[in-house]
Amino acid sequence: MAYIVHGATGAQGAPLFKRLLQSGKQTLAAVRHSDKLSGRPTVEIDNASVDSLIAAYRGADGVFFHLPMGAEADRVAYARNVIQAVKVAKPGRVVVSTSGSTIDDPSSPLQVSADSAIAILVEGLKTTGVSTAVIASKVYLENLLLPLVFDPVSSEGVLRYPIRADIPVSWSSHLDVAEVAEHLFNRPDITGIVGVGHVPGILGSELAAGFSKYFGRSVTFEEMEPQKFGKLLQPLLGPATGAVTGFYQAMWQIRSNTLSPATSAQQLLDVTPRNVERWLTEILN
Repeated sequence: MAYIVHGATGAQGAPLFKRLLQSGKQTLAAVRHSDKLSGRPTVEIDNASVDSLIAAYRGADGVFFHLPMGAEADRVAYARNVIQAVKVAKPGRVVVSTSGSTIDDPSSPLQVSADSAIAILVEGLKTTGVSTAVIASKVYLENLLLPLVFDPVSSEGVLRYPIRADIPVSWSSHLDVAEVAEHLFNRPDITGIVGVGHVPGILGSELAAGFSKYFGRSVTFEEMEPQKFGKLLQPLLGPATGAVTGFYQAMWQIRSNTLSPATSAQQLLDVTPRNVERWLTEILN
């Protein structure tokens, strides 16, 4: 019996993989090629193969999954494959991360459509009969480490980001997602949406204040128009830039991007997300 962690070499899965191993749980990194994690316990899977997923999930204590970036058609296929594998293999528990997609607020312009891969995955897992929790986050602090964002903090003392200064946001980090996921593996009684992020939301000035405390000098926040951010991001993301820019353009139009307190990890698990200073200390030191 083991815990299966998808994306164990990536931003979200790696912190959880590390936490589970350190806690003494038998944990396997779900990878296409086992040599990607030399010396670490792995199980070879292919999201395009239902059979490989079934073989990995059968007898597992739990599965952590999030959809990889890529063409939406591929992501939809992966979502359907995971649903089918969970139905057949019946692992003890499934924890899914939305990776920042909004799935719990139909009134929001950020809400994903019913035919999107993440919506198909979340709805489909409800039909499997397996205890499932969905980690819903908003915007990741790790985005602030992009060179085009982080470098001006160091050189100018200015944190520029494509969010209006007056919009509160439930920021969270990949470290918070990992901590909540570990708790959820121990709490199969908690199902459905579990929000991970600051409640109430925090403003850009509060983000900058956290950077100020970490660096020991003044850092101010400056909002950047989404289109300008997209142009700076283009060399890094290429074709994916359009979707990211569109997300921030939509968020520019709303009054807040925050979690519901009732379904937050703070309320359900008594787990509080890291403040900016603590996150910077853990991620950079």
